[in-house]
Amino acid sequence: MHLINNGIYEKSILILKTQKSNNMKKVSILLLTLVLIAGFSSCSDRIEETYTVNTPEYLSYEDLRSSFALKSAEAIRQPGKFYFKDDFIFINEYQKGIHVVNNADPSNPEVLSFIEIPGNVDMAIKGDKLYADSYIDLLTIDISDMNNIMEVDRDTNVFPYIIPEYEVGILDDIDQARGVVTGYKVTEKTEDVSGDSDEYRHFPRWESSFFLMDGALASNVSNTGTGQGGSMARFTVYGDYLYAIDKASLNLFDVSDAANPEYSKRIPVSWEIETLFPYNQMLFIGARSGMFVYSLQDPSSPQFISQFRHASACDPVVVEGDYAYVTLRGGNLCGAIESQLEVIDISVIEYPELLETYPMTEPYGLGIENEVLFVCDGKAGLKIYHANDPYAIDENLIAHYKDIDAYDVIPLGEVLLVIGKDGLYQYDYSSLEDIQRLSYLPVYDN
Repeated sequence: MHLINNGIYEKSILILKTQKSNNMKKVSILLLTLVLIAGFSSCSDRIEETYTVNTPEYLSYEDLRSSFALKSAEAIRQPGKFYFKDDFIFINEYQKGIHVVNNADPSNPEVLSFIEIPGNVDMAIKGDKLYADSYIDLLTIDISDMNNIMEVDRDTNVFPYIIPEYEVGILDDIDQARGVVTGYKVTEKTEDVSGDSDEYRHFPRWESSFFLMDGALASNVSNTGTGQGGSMARFTVYGDYLYAIDKASLNLFDVSDAANPEYSKRIPVSWEIETLFPYNQMLFIGARSGMFVYSLQDPSSPQFISQFRHASACDPVVVEGDYAYVTLRGGNLCGAIESQLEVIDISVIEYPELLETYPMTEPYGLGIENEVLFVCDGKAGLKIYHANDPYAIDENLIAHYKDIDAYDVIPLGEVLLVIGKDGLYQYDYSSLEDIQRLSYLPVYDN
């Protein structure tokens, strides 16, 4: 019995040793597997990534403030806003300056000179003084002698520090002390980065500009001595005040001494405001979220009256009588809605009411005069309507010029100025049954 029990005991010990050895092998294999997994995981977390870097290029403040120059006539290459006064047309060359055009004979306009103003997008005129932005500065320019145009005043740092748009990639660090950003050096960069790391990604911390298609000047200004501009408004003069908007605020400059503007105040309005249009002691402000109406009974202190909201879209506005006309351009940065023209009843100004909506292709600026509505529908061209019936505008098309990539218009009673990507057009519309093209100033490729 003892022998049997001893045998069983020895066999049991052998089994236990074998199990322990097998378990140790399993543990070793498990540990090795975990080490390999950790190693592979660590390797897989390191990825190679190539991305586009936009490195800012600067114009120093010293160079910016000594850059104004009057030059001989230059070809129009990238037109933006335009303005009319006393037989002269002033055409913005995007971020470069202003072309001066003698338009005494609309059938034969003559480009006289070019005013070099880095960062210029907007302008307005009071008397013989032209106000123009130059990045963060406001320039006052004497145009009393068209052969000797000169800068007479500069208000520095009155506009927000903004940056140009960039197409793709990431934005490198911005050093505001180096000057204004004029563009970017675009490079490709490849890095081994941690899969869960965002250290290499630098996203914008500055406001992007909204230069090219988001602002010009307002027409229907009631005071004498000012000119007339399009509907894509960021600057306008009313009484003794220059109004200029940034993306969120209305800035007031006292121009009672036209040669020496004084910054007056900033009035917060709303995010992404874009255009200005003064009419009958009121200021209509177009924003991507809607239309804001301010009273100008006291031009030194505009007072909020009402607001009309719409879906997010780029939004210039013009007004005549009891109606406001708004073009909404959807897509891209402007919003997701379809492009359209809206007619708004403002007979009770405290309660604007939408009357009718009409589909458009990609509308930009527009103009209204004596119930004739001019709509710049981008690549779809210039459209002219009778607007006497706000419920049937689409049924009253007078003319459609499909060959113009139209941006903005200025109706001048009998002559219509049209600016587009391909140049400046002028039409005689004194007879709506027989509209005639008078002239064309082309845009030249670089």
